[in-house]
Amino acid sequence: AKIIEIAKRLSLRAARGGTRGEKLCERHRETLKLFCEEDQTPICLVCRESQAHRAHAVVPIEEAAEEHKEKFQAHVQMLKDRREKLLGLKKAEEGKSL
Repeated sequence: AKIIEIAKRLSLRAARGGTRGEKLCERHRETLKLFCEEDQTPICLVCRESQAHRAHAVVPIEEAAEEHKEKFQAHVQMLKDRREKLLGLKKAEEGKSL
C-alpha cells in the first residue's frame, strides 16, 4: 500500500511538473510560482486567491529570488570589505607589537 501511495505521488508530481526540481505547495499540491512579500514565503496560485494572501503583495518567485540574490551579494561584498579592513588593522597592530 505504501509503494502504491508513493507511485501515485510521483505520477502526480510528474503530471504537474514537480520532478523538474519545482517545489509543490503542501496544501494544494500546486507548483510554487509566487512569493508573498508580506509573509516572505513561496505560495501557489490557489494560495494567492485564498483569504490568507489575497491582500498581500505577491511577485513571481523568479523575480523574488533574483532580488534576494542581489541583496545577499551586497551583504557578502560588505562583509568582505569589513574583513579586509580588519585584516589590515590586525596586521598594523601586529607590526606595532613587534
